[in-house]
Amino acid sequence: MTEILASSPKASPKGPTSETVLQVEHYTNRLFRFSLSRPASFRFRSGEFVMIGLPGENGRPIMRAYSVASPSWDEKLEFYSIKVPDGPLTSKLQKIEPGDEVLLGKKPTGTLVLDALTPGKRLYMFSTGTGFAPFASLIRDPETYEKYEEVIVTHTCRESAELDYSRELVRHIEEDPMLSELVDGKLRLYTTCTREDHDVKGRITDLISNGKLFEDLGVPTLDPETDRAMICGSMEMTQDTKKLLMDAGFEEGSNAAPAQFVIEKAFVG
Repeated sequence: MTEILASSPKASPKGPTSETVLQVEHYTNRLFRFSLSRPASFRFRSGEFVMIGLPGENGRPIMRAYSVASPSWDEKLEFYSIKVPDGPLTSKLQKIEPGDEVLLGKKPTGTLVLDALTPGKRLYMFSTGTGFAPFASLIRDPETYEKYEEVIVTHTCRESAELDYSRELVRHIEEDPMLSELVDGKLRLYTTCTREDHDVKGRITDLISNGKLFEDLGVPTLDPETDRAMICGSMEMTQDTKKLLMDAGFEEGSNAAPAQFVIEKAFVG
């Protein structure tokens, strides 16, 4: 991982701001994280996404929606990205280095926010791949632990090495004096792999359906009276998990009408 000090952002009155790359860390040949300088005027709620991008060959920027992985109180902005060899944006984004410039949109939004859920006791965050990013933000937000007695984050990837980011982050939270006091034992990470041997192998939807998730964690099965859920991952995983929740009696919520679970419709990955 490499790091430099932040420089002053160059603001554009209409379009995105140009932010400095501060850190870059590559986990596998498919996944990496990076952080950018944060404009003083940039405000967001933990769990939201924003458009980021790079200048295009025709002079028009190539912008894509990215969940902000850092919490709303952080002075920098962190992102977790997949690498697509021929992707219009990620083929270039994966080559960034500290000191480079990345375009940052001005209007964060999204449904994976605490305000979109009605009060409950236990919060599930179901994720696959880089869908863990918004939850990386939320599990570092004090409000999450003020609202819930238990926070269970599931992260499913194809291979064990692709789980390094979530495991590293939760370990950091547990070892950090201030964050660990904030979390106070409420946070639990449940990781699974689909193509490689791991402590738990299988798709999270299967582990919900057959009850192994709840058996492993020693918690009751999904209950709309006490549980709340957020979903972020591939299109198939999102739809299958949504169906499982609805079959269990959960109602989908939104910023305008909070309910018992929410999904990130802007995310596919």
